Amino acid sequence: MSNPESFIEEVTEEVRRERLFGLFRRYGWIAVVAVLLLVGGTAYNEWQKTRARNSAQALGDGIMAALDQPGTAARVAALDAVAVTGDAAALVALLAAGEQIDAGETEAGVARLRALADATDLPLLYRQLATLKLILAQGTTVAADERRAALEPLSAPGQPFRPLALEQLALIEAETGAADAALELLREVLNDAQASPGLRQRASQLIVALGGSLGDA
Repeated sequence: MSNPESFIEEVTEEVRRERLFGLFRRYGWIAVVAVLLLVGGTAYNEWQKTRARNSAQALGDGIMAALDQPGTAARVAALDAVAVTGDAAALVALLAAGEQIDAGETEAGVARLRALADATDLPLLYRQLATLKLILAQGTTVAADERRAALEPLSAPGQPFRPLALEQLALIEAETGAADAALELLREVLNDAQASPGLRQRASQLIVALGGSLGDA
């Protein structure tokens, strides 16, 4: 290569280098900011995950410690003292209501469950669970039509507690002498993919007890 050509190539390379440095000086801060945002975002996400994990662990520890207390009154008081808000507060209230009902304090437990079932600010899942527990706690002290009206929305296809609601509706039909309607509902339980093995077993036993055939399920 001749000297003029070499000189031209060197000048061209130098111009390219100067342009590159110029672009970096002008726009390099954007890359720096992008890197900082990426690193900062990753660190923030990890901090959020750690915080959520620690919060969940603290809640679980608090609930377990409350349930380990001797005596219903002590357990309910300890559950009420658990520092929690939002949906988790509904879960703790459900546990407290269950403790009260199991100890024979039905009126107090039912009052808690009714408050949860009527709390429109809670997710539907918690309200439906409270309604189901309320029906179970009150039993036959509430008229069959009233229990049926409360359970029917829970038994609609796609609802999270549909199999359990169907079982309770079947029991109401059996209670009121409508054996055929009860058998139809129990067969729906057996055919529901959401039904647990224990629930399927109970439904099978009820079908037999009502004079039905499992071969028709």
